[in-house]
Amino acid sequence: MADRGRTTRNRRGGGGATRAGRPAPARRPEAARRRTGDADTTRARLRRSLAAKRASGAAKVLGMSTTRRAAVVAIVVCALAFTIAVPLRTYLAQRTEVREQQAQQAQLQQEVAQLQGRKAELSDPAQVEAEARRRLRYVKPGETPYIVQLPEDKAPDAAPPAGQQQVAGGSWYENLWNQVSGG
Repeated sequence: MADRGRTTRNRRGGGGATRAGRPAPARRPEAARRRTGDADTTRARLRRSLAAKRASGAAKVLGMSTTRRAAVVAIVVCALAFTIAVPLRTYLAQRTEVREQQAQQAQLQQEVAQLQGRKAELSDPAQVEAEARRRLRYVKPGETPYIVQLPEDKAPDAAPPAGQQQVAGGSWYENLWNQVSGG
């Protein structure tokens, strides 16, 4: 039943007829089957056939076709990729964070060095006195302070332009109390 449609040879060795009634093809002569003098190609053919037998043997052992084995390999590769992806992403994120922290640490160390230099400057009493005179406008007893105001400097008590009402400072309830009390 399995041989349905195939040609079969007569078991007696002759070139008998096929089931369909056609004569069987003549056997090829021995010289035509063999390649003449090409030992390298014969070896290569044997190697290929051995590799094919090994591959088919592996398929028989695993009980899987080539397509199924390829699918299993693809699933394994994907599983490995997903297994490696999360730790790799975490590693790269942490490496970036370490670089940022190192840059911030270098900046803070530079700032600390500047502040220590400023502290060393202010440990001198003459420097402290100069800072007090310049920033806080302190004077020693017996000195006469004066401030030079240049024309381009605006006076702090300048009146608002005409037509604009002066906005009272403070909160609304203080303004209300000042209006009610007459102050």
